[in-house]
Amino acid sequence: MSAVPKKRLTAEEYLEFERKSEIKHEFYNGRVFAMAGAKRRHNLIALNIGSEIRSHLKGRDCEAYPSDMRVYVNEFGLYTYPDISVVCGEPEFQDDVFDTLLNPVLLIEILSDSTESYDRGRKFQHYRGIESLREYVLVSQNEARVEKYVRQGDGFWVLSEAVGIDSTIMFESIDCPIPLAEIYDKINLEEPDESEIN
Repeated sequence: MSAVPKKRLTAEEYLEFERKSEIKHEFYNGRVFAMAGAKRRHNLIALNIGSEIRSHLKGRDCEAYPSDMRVYVNEFGLYTYPDISVVCGEPEFQDDVFDTLLNPVLLIEILSDSTESYDRGRKFQHYRGIESLREYVLVSQNEARVEKYVRQGDGFWVLSEAVGIDSTIMFESIDCPIPLAEIYDKINLEEPDESEIN
């Protein structure tokens, strides 16, 4: 396993380090941050959403990627790993390794206690710097709730949400409705999340 470098790195040094690492790291402002592994509930939600999106995108000029696809936010020099990324049209990558996406239209993050503030705040601020991004989605692990921010023509972002297991969320950027019952399939929301037990 690779140790996290203590000195500040250039973006080039980070990519060289990251491509050899066995675990994922985010990079911002010269600093490298190790990412924690996801637990059962998080993984189920990600797979449920990814499966629905993949089925919906068949025959369309869009691709969905799981959390191993790194996204680069040029405006802020941020390298990060969204839980799900979707690109429509020709995907643009930073280089010919094809592991760093530049032009997502939809980014989805599954909230956890340790990342929720960051996902709602600074990370969303950074994501808004991606010119191609049309929609940002936050998915709760603790209740049937999905929030989405959609970029309007004037550049403003509008929040809406679907709440309750009988609700449906529409991912407008890819014209994809998903029932929350599918998102939370195999998840007992009555039980505490694994992260709350420890």
